[in-house]
Order: sequence, then C-alpha cells, then structure tokens
Amino acid sequence: MSKTAASASPAAAAAADPSRWKALVFIALAQLMVVLDATIVNIALPSAQTDLGISDGNRQWVITAYALAFGGLLLFGGRIADKWGRKNAFITGLAGFALASALGGAATGEAMMLGARALQGAFGALLAPAALSLLAVTFTDAKERAKAFGIYGAIAGGGGAVGLILGGFLTEYLNWRWTFFVNIPFAVVAAAGAWMVIREPAGSRNGARLDIPGVVLSTLGLVSLVYGFTRAESAGWTDGVTLALFVASAVLLAAFVAVEAKVKSPLLPLRVLLERNRGGVYLSLGLAVIAMFGLFLFLTYYLQVVKGFSPVKTGFAFLPMIAGMITGSTQIGARLMTRVAPRLLMGPGFLLAGVGMLLLTQLEVGSSYPALILPAQLLLGLGMGTAFMPAMSLATYGVNPADAGVASAMVNTSQQVGGAIGTALLNTIAASATTAYLTDHAAEAAAGGTAGRLIQAQAMVEGYSSAIWWAVGILAVSATIAFTLITTGRPGQGGPVAGGSGAGAEDAELRVPVIAH
Repeated sequence: MSKTAASASPAAAAAADPSRWKALVFIALAQLMVVLDATIVNIALPSAQTDLGISDGNRQWVITAYALAFGGLLLFGGRIADKWGRKNAFITGLAGFALASALGGAATGEAMMLGARALQGAFGALLAPAALSLLAVTFTDAKERAKAFGIYGAIAGGGGAVGLILGGFLTEYLNWRWTFFVNIPFAVVAAAGAWMVIREPAGSRNGARLDIPGVVLSTLGLVSLVYGFTRAESAGWTDGVTLALFVASAVLLAAFVAVEAKVKSPLLPLRVLLERNRGGVYLSLGLAVIAMFGLFLFLTYYLQVVKGFSPVKTGFAFLPMIAGMITGSTQIGARLMTRVAPRLLMGPGFLLAGVGMLLLTQLEVGSSYPALILPAQLLLGLGMGTAFMPAMSLATYGVNPADAGVASAMVNTSQQVGGAIGTALLNTIAASATTAYLTDHAAEAAAGGTAGRLIQAQAMVEGYSSAIWWAVGILAVSATIAFTLITTGRPGQGGPVAGGSGAGAEDAELRVPVIAH
C-alpha cells in the first residue's frame, strides 16, 4: 500500500466537516421516514379502504402508485441531486414528502389518496438518493464512514419492521390518517436540521447538461418493470398485459443502455454500473431484498391470520429482527468493515440470514414463537444487518463525487425493484402451493367447521413454507455473488480514496489495482 493511500484517511479526517455527525442525525431521520412509509401504510390500508370507498380491485394502487413513482424516478432524482446540489435536493424532497403526506392524511376520496401516494413516491425518489450521497461525500475517513454507514444500514434494514409497529399503534389507537400525518414532524425536524448543519463539499456537483432521452427511457423502463411484477401478482405471469409490460421494459432499458454509452453527459454513466465491485453490490443487494420483502409479507399474514395476533402484537413480534439488524450493522459490520474485505462480511451475512430463513421453512400451524420464529428472526436480522452495512458503503465508495447521487440512486433502485419482484414472485409461489394443498385435501376443506378451518390454515402455511424455500435459495445466490464479484480489499487497501473530486477521482477508480483478500 502506498504512502499516499495510507495517509489519505488522516488527511480526509482533518478536512472533514465539523458538523458531520450532527448532519448524520438528520440524514438518518429522513431515511427512517422514507423506510417507515414503505410498510406503515400496509397496516392502515384496510381501514383507509373502507373510509374512502376504494374498491378491492383498486386498493393495490395505494401501494402501487407509490412504488411506480419511487422506482421509476430514482435515477432521475439521483442525477438531479448531483446537478442541483444534494442539500437542496434533500430539503426539497423532505418538504414535498411532507406536503404529499398531508394530502394523503386529509384524503376525501380514492383519486386524492392515489395522487398523494404518487407524489410521495416522486419526492421520495429525490430524497432517498440525496440522503445516501450526502453520507458518501461527507464521511470520507474509513473508520468514520464505517460508523456512519452502520447507523444508516441499521435504519435502512430495520425501519420497515418499525413501520409495522408504528402503523399498528396509530391504526388501532388513533386513526389510519395518522400513518400519513406522522411523516410531517419527521420531515420538518430533518429539513430544519439539514438547513442548519449540512455543509456539502465544494466542487462535488455535476454541472453537465441533463440527459433528457436517458431520463425518459429509464423512467418508462423502470415503471414498466415494477408495474409488470406488481400486475403479475394479481393478473398472473401469462397475462397479455403483464407480458407486454415485461417486453416493453426490456426494450426501453436496452435502449437506455445504448443511449448512455453514446451521449456526452449520461444520466447513468456506465462506469458507475460496470465497476465490478459496485455491480456486485447492486446485484446481491437486490436479490437479498427479494427474499426480505417476501418474508415480511408472509410472516405478517402468518402471525395475524393463522396465529390471531393483533396489528400491534404483530409489530412487536418483529422486534427481534430489528434488534438483530441494529446489532449486525453497528456492532459487527461497522466494527469489522475497516479490518476485513467487504465480501467477508456480505457473503457470511447473507448465509447467516439464509440459515434464519431455513428455520422458517419448518413453519406449521402450531409452531411456537419463542422456539422457532424468535431465533429465526434473530439470525435473519444479524445476517442482513452485517451484510447491508458494507454494501451501502461500498456502493458509493471511490465513486467520482459528481456521480455520487446517481450511484446512491442505483442502491435504492436495486432495493425497490427487488422489493417489487419479491412481493410478486414469492406471493405467486405461495398462492400456487396453497391451491395445490387445498386441491389435494378438497374433501376435508369442504367439510367446514373446525376441521375445515384447520385445513385452510395448513394450506396457507404450506404456501408460506414453499415460498420461503425459494427465499433461502435466493439468499444463497446473493452470498455467492458477494464472494465472487466483490474482490476489493478493506477501505484504503486496494481501492481509490473516497471523496475525491473531479476527473482525478474518476481516473483513480479505473486505474488503481484491486487487491483481493
């Protein structure tokens, strides 16, 4: 390792913004708000549907409208943050998210609710990459970066489960509208704090012209992809419109890649995507999220429908997973990230999560929460927390600061698309297994009474177990990708110095040899 590389960390620490740790508080608060919103509305949806007269056929759009806007606009939001300034994008995203949340909470009908959810998704697509890229350009010292991303990773991983608890409390003891209104104080505090303490490093903006063809092609391609998987869940994988959406997505995204390879100032510079380690992070993280989102869905239904838990009790039942994620991220990932190569945290982390998932394949109608679900959640949380933390950091490590926003957007895009795929794919697998079980036990199910209800419950659990087996396999693939594609050494030993600026940083990313450990 050269003297330059060895001395980069102290130099970066000396030049660091003295308010960076205060800034982290407000960045983390904003990230918590976005992640909470992804699950908190799920708990409130049945009540909101009844109050607003939303039909069964249209209720999915309360979730889908947000997912389409968020997933489709992420790359655009990331590049806007690079061009306009991450602090400006961050504060604007917070203000817009708060306004959209107020509209959702005050909704008087279906159209107003769906419009508010789409607006939330659009402003979330500006806010999320701005938050992650602010971390990337603010924390450049390896040890400090590890701590900062440990906190961020814990929030990103555990916030969804916290949303289940908060959503249960607000819906059960107040009103579903508070699942929207609760975002407003989060946004106000985070925006005020960001205005006062965040100092964006000079020279880190991207002043290039906006790539309009890239914006149009990427947005339409991602919207088609996310909607295709969402529609597949309800209409089936062989539905004509579903297939047309997948074909359209493939054509649009292929055209996007072709355009990005030729234009002078691309929306997504291919160097961001094709750098081996960063590409490995995007792929392994997206696959892991497929498994994770599927589990949230099945475990929520298992606890509420099969075991009879209330929404609040269900939320609390997820606490061990949250504790595991926080521990894995802050106590394992953050402490070891500067000592071992990222793949030696990500690979074992995904494998440990796979072991936890493997335990859950043994679910039965009468399974004990303390004996089976509790240890499985702890293993899953520890594994995911350990893997997520270095993944979040490595995805933006060494990138040209002018590309930090779009590199951060790719992290969110891989998670968003992974979530859409996970919900649709695993739910379809579960539904098929449930139907097959009911067909095999048709006579018993038709009998009615206690025996019939038991068969129905067993059929549901059979479906969950079958889908969770697939999730185990997906996590094994994530671990394999992490071990094979991610070859960089620990920060400062085999990679470029994070937080450089201008062409020099970009050249360093392409030039510095990668040392595998």
